[in-house]
Amino acid sequence: MSDSRQAVTIMIHRDGDLQSRTLRLPVWALRLAIFSSVALLVIILLAAALYLPMAGAAASVPFLRSEINRLQQDNAKIRELTAALDSAESRYSQLRHMMGGDMMREPSAIGSALPLAPAIQARPAGTSGRFELGPSLPRHWPLDEPGYLTRGQIGTGTVDEAHPGIDIAVPTGALVRAAGGGTVVQAGPDPEYGSFVVLQHPEGYQSVYGHLSRLLVEANDTVVAGRVIGLSGNSGRSSAPHLHFEIRRDQKSLDPLTLVKEGS
Repeated sequence: MSDSRQAVTIMIHRDGDLQSRTLRLPVWALRLAIFSSVALLVIILLAAALYLPMAGAAASVPFLRSEINRLQQDNAKIRELTAALDSAESRYSQLRHMMGGDMMREPSAIGSALPLAPAIQARPAGTSGRFELGPSLPRHWPLDEPGYLTRGQIGTGTVDEAHPGIDIAVPTGALVRAAGGGTVVQAGPDPEYGSFVVLQHPEGYQSVYGHLSRLLVEANDTVVAGRVIGLSGNSGRSSAPHLHFEIRRDQKSLDPLTLVKEGS
């Protein structure tokens, strides 16, 4: 018997019915139905396999857009901060130049091992100089700024904390000048004095300049009265910008106002 004559009989009996129904399908039709079902299932699986990645990519597009927007906003903020930083650096450079922060030692004196002739101060003929040439006692006011005396000399044996020297309130960057001619015996950092300079003068005198923001001399330098040796600041044990100024003789602290009369 050929396949075209073969058939499959399907009996359908519903619960409670007295009769059953039969359904006779040719074998070719059953095979066609099975093949069609398998083909449809394969098509559905292929469609799902292709659609799911596309759906995932489509779902991630809004997130990617928001992330791109956030990065663009961050880049804009970075550009603004960069411009503000450039402007601040430019203003700082101008202010530093105005306050004398660009003063440096002579480059030839730094890099040369040969002795160099000392600088010669010149002034118009017939005028007397404010400052002496060569070693001299610390008799000059160390600032060009008027300043305010915020703390004076306090000796030991009192209820207040001992305070050698005086404190003069001036803004950061004020020029600090040598009160007299002499030699730099110390220049550097200190926990109490901050950046400081100690000058040795004749007759056992020393002058001390503390809380500086910048040092313009080094140990063993020879300075004349009036030379700028640093810039005032707020370094060390200090609560506000000011210059701490001391005068010592034979390692004993003196009240600077008893020796320095100008500017006080």
